Amino acid sequence: MIGIISFIGWLIIGAIIGWIAGKVWVGHGFGLLGNILVGIVGSFIGGFLFGWLFGTAGIGGWITAILGAIVLLVIAGLIKK
Repeated sequence: MIGIISFIGWLIIGAIIGWIAGKVWVGHGFGLLGNILVGIVGSFIGGFLFGWLFGTAGIGGWITAILGAIVLLVIAGLIKK
C-alpha cells in the first residue's frame, strides 16, 4: 500500500525529471508542460508498479520512480518521432 509521502514524492520526482528532460531534450519532447506530465506518469508507474511487483520501499521506491519517469520519457520521445 502506498502512503501519502510516497505519492507526493513520486509527484515531485516526476515533475523534476520531466522539467530536466524539457531542458535537456529541447525540441525532442512534448514541451515543458508535456514533459512534466509524462515524467509524473512515469514516476507513478515506476514507483507503484515496481514497488508492488518487487516490494521496493523507501529509497528503492524513489529510485524506481526516477527510472520509471526516465524510461517513459524516452519511450514517449521515440514514439513521437
